[in-house]
Amino acid sequence: MGLVWLLTRSSNLLLIPGTSNPFHLSENLAAATLELSADVPAQLDMIAIA
Repeated sequence: MGLVWLLTRSSNLLLIPGTSNPFHLSENLAAATLELSADVPAQLDMIAIA
């Protein structure tokens, strides 16, 4: 969910996650297709700021 949250923070953010694990790679790629409900980014923002 971390990558999805970062993608919602800015439309011009460039994420470069690295992995040597094929499973993690598929998870990272899937993050680009997920959509969070409006309240989730706000909740994650509160956690990140704390």
